[in-house]
Amino acid sequence: MVPRGAKSAPRSYDQYCAVARGLDVIGDRWTLLLVRDLLLGPKRYKDLLSGLPGIGTNLLADRLRELEGAGLIERTVLPPPAGSTVYQLTEAGQALEPAVVALGRWGARFMGPPRKTDVLVPRAYFVAMRGVFNPQAAAGLTGTYEVRIADLAFEVRVAGGRLSTSEGRATNPDAILTLAVETLNALMFQLLTPAAALASGRVKIEKGDQKALERFVKVVGFHKGLGNARTSARG
Repeated sequence: MVPRGAKSAPRSYDQYCAVARGLDVIGDRWTLLLVRDLLLGPKRYKDLLSGLPGIGTNLLADRLRELEGAGLIERTVLPPPAGSTVYQLTEAGQALEPAVVALGRWGARFMGPPRKTDVLVPRAYFVAMRGVFNPQAAAGLTGTYEVRIADLAFEVRVAGGRLSTSEGRATNPDAILTLAVETLNALMFQLLTPAAALASGRVKIEKGDQKALERFVKVVGFHKGLGNARTSARG
């Protein structure tokens, strides 16, 4: 038992193995979800807290301190007029993107329909888009989308058969889409068609033509090859 006030020793698998060493750093609960959210750009402490329901302030502070100590994140101050202190990934932290995306692709087979206790977290979908992106469907397509969900905004950029996502207002967007996270979930899992979403008012297009949503879903919707995510989501 660790005496009160004393710091516990860092947890380790004590194996001379790259997998074990990696898990020593990122294997704790919530750690990879923090990395997931920071892949979309720098975040204030309160943004990370609100985006991870259930983590608790003390645990978040601990995880951030551990990640900073491991050299995966760093603190910086945004330029004026914001001037806020934010956390951002270092080069070593950014290097986790392929692992996070691959884990998401693998985990999709276990999704099934949302459980009653599940929270639909908007940021998670914009990281997931990097894994489900369909380059073939995006052939010849160039466009920038601003997607607004509640008080959050995200930029999704498609060009040259590649996709990038980030949090924040888009620069010169070709289309601005406003919708709820539940609607985004239904569109990505192909449980709702773009036409039905527009007709029912579940998606509003502030800028861009009526085909913008169709093009967007075409490149970021779940497709064959991602386990049984789509089938399971349909129940």
